[in-house]
Amino acid sequence: MVNGVGVNWGIQSTHPLSPSTIVRLMKDNGFQKVKLFDADAPTLNALSKSDIEVMVGIPNDMLPSLAANVQAAVDWVTKNVSSHVSNSVNIKYVAVGNEHFLTSLNGTYIGVTLPALQNVQAALIKAGLGNTIKVTVPLNADVYQSASNLPSDGNFRPEISDSILKIVDFLAVSGSPFTVNIYPFISLYENSNFPVDFAFFDGTQNPINDNGRIYENVFDANLDTLIWSLQKNGYANMSVVVGEVGWPSDGDISANLKNAQQFNQGFLSSVRKGTPMRTGPIEAYMFSLIDEDNKSIQPGNFERHWGIFYFDGKPKYDLRLNGNNSNGLVPASGVYYLPKSWCVLSSKVSLDNDKIADSVSYACEKGDCTSLGYGTSCGNLDTRGNISYAFNSYYQIQDQDLTACQFPGLSVVTDKDPSTGDCKFVVMIDTEASTVDRILGSVGMALVAFLMVVM
Repeated sequence: MVNGVGVNWGIQSTHPLSPSTIVRLMKDNGFQKVKLFDADAPTLNALSKSDIEVMVGIPNDMLPSLAANVQAAVDWVTKNVSSHVSNSVNIKYVAVGNEHFLTSLNGTYIGVTLPALQNVQAALIKAGLGNTIKVTVPLNADVYQSASNLPSDGNFRPEISDSILKIVDFLAVSGSPFTVNIYPFISLYENSNFPVDFAFFDGTQNPINDNGRIYENVFDANLDTLIWSLQKNGYANMSVVVGEVGWPSDGDISANLKNAQQFNQGFLSSVRKGTPMRTGPIEAYMFSLIDEDNKSIQPGNFERHWGIFYFDGKPKYDLRLNGNNSNGLVPASGVYYLPKSWCVLSSKVSLDNDKIADSVSYACEKGDCTSLGYGTSCGNLDTRGNISYAFNSYYQIQDQDLTACQFPGLSVVTDKDPSTGDCKFVVMIDTEASTVDRILGSVGMALVAFLMVVM
């Protein structure tokens, strides 16, 4: 795998692949590091003896209690770190919260982040893990800025600078890295005038010249803005980890397979070289491993499509993780599906039917319609196709329960795949069959081992 590059593993899915399947997927593709957003026990148990380096996460809503009570931090570390280290889980970092200084959060966590960080660090030391496991705070790139857009003019936002620098000082003293999440896609998504070529790694017609340092992509410019911000405040040598970086493949006109492949492959090639301010390999975690169809879409419909793999572990596009001479992505194994059955709008139904609007609204609320709309993978569907897509999404998420295809006088079940072009009408994973197969597989292997001993 590319030196220093790991992957984010989120579990906000209606039908997640089993943790053991995901761990096997990561190992088959050479990922040696993984970043989690919590300390989910089944997830960590599956990582036991895998040798994959792990960053466990503490959700933001836990920070107030951890900040107020060091014993709460001790209890959390005992349950979520020490017990798993004893079970041969290779935990390297504890992420205390995630992006909790976003301007949209209105300072909710500013006062509790540092004391929570201090208490978790104290708990790690008490557990005898302070030298091997480091705390960090994954922050969004909006904690720093540059009025001129030159990296050398970068500094932390004035209104949070004091709080950020106290955190930075604590991280420096404890030998922990500064972790930042950088999203060039968001720059393009939020600004229609943003130069498209500057979001990728293939060069630009208008590079930034910052006193002789040339920037041909926004990732390098963004990361070096942070480096300058640290340097100006006395932390020139502080280690930096990129906690999240990636590109979604659906849900917006700029979120498609072509752009996602172009960005991620470009990043994997660029990450070896570093930036003008920090040459050499960058420690980073791609966002993300697999699509999550139950994530909040408040930021945008693209939120459910960041994975380099689809929900079922199939690769989305050709991606050479070890460079141009390596093989492409390896799909997940041992995945089972529900029968080839879809729920669609009946051909007998008129589009004037007054029950359609409420039914589609309900189906999309309970299902996932983020692939519908202008510029998306299913953006070329006609009205009937859009309705059918919504019905089928709900039907699949409800495990093809026949009652989930009983929209009043509107829907029918079919065994004919309604997929067309790039628009795929999914058939959901059969999570029960996958679980049974995994159990039987383990039993079978144990039985074979027993028979070999007996014979």
